[in-house]
Amino acid sequence: MTSVLYDVPGPRARRRNVLFTIVFLVALAALIWWVGRSLADKGQLEWAKWEPFFTDSRAWTTYILPGLENTLIAASLAMVIALPLGALFGIARLSDHWWVRGAAGTVVEFFRAIPVLILMFFANAAYAEFTDISPENRPLYAVVTGLVLYNASVLAEVVRAGILSLPAGQSDAAKAVGMRKGQMMRYVLLPQSVTAMLPALVSQLVVIVKDTALGGALLGFAELLASVRPMSANYGANTIASFTVVAVIFVLLNFALTTFASWLEGRLRRGRRSTGAVVGADAVADLATPGEHVAPRGPDKPQS
Repeated sequence: MTSVLYDVPGPRARRRNVLFTIVFLVALAALIWWVGRSLADKGQLEWAKWEPFFTDSRAWTTYILPGLENTLIAASLAMVIALPLGALFGIARLSDHWWVRGAAGTVVEFFRAIPVLILMFFANAAYAEFTDISPENRPLYAVVTGLVLYNASVLAEVVRAGILSLPAGQSDAAKAVGMRKGQMMRYVLLPQSVTAMLPALVSQLVVIVKDTALGGALLGFAELLASVRPMSANYGANTIASFTVVAVIFVLLNFALTTFASWLEGRLRRGRRSTGAVVGADAVADLATPGEHVAPRGPDKPQS
């Protein structure tokens, strides 16, 4: 079977693909064996290194859970602030007024071009210089500020691209019934573009969760990854075990987030397919531009 995009491999190509697959699997197995052997030679795979996570609750209550709590707090605050802020700037970039588009575009392009680590650093310095926030709380404020500034600018581009991806007929239909620009955006364009934007939005939310670790590396923010160093020092230099446990927790967090997003996307798509609501004449009249009256259509007159 042959198509424009794909040719079914013949016998020689199939043998070559099988050979490449076997070679790759052998090389991967050899790499895993070498890494495991190196860790075993250095004593990192001994049960004593992993035992605290299964037998000592203090490893969780003293190090992991407080770090996880700080990670969730910082990520949640950044998400709650960055999502509406990004939507606002994304919509502003589509404004009919050039000065609104220009101002929003300047802000978005500026913060999107700066690494989030530098934004956190400058935010921390600004809070130390111009505010009376305590040194204990300052890292949290700096991490959230840096995440919000960077991710809001990225989400603004996601929102703008999602709205522009809709067919032009959607805007034309909204204008035909007398909707203003704000009503068209709120009732027609944004609801339909959410489904298209959702995968990119979730990817950026995953980035927010992972980027909280930058605050621990630079600002001493006591997040999840920062708990590895004191935990490893307290339990006999079990660095590999500590990093492994923290990595598994990050994977589970992000997996839960993407799973929920996939469920939400499917629900939104099913809702769009199943809806059969018809907007009545009174509802159209309510959405019409003030000053314009849309007369309800009466029953057709019978033919004489």
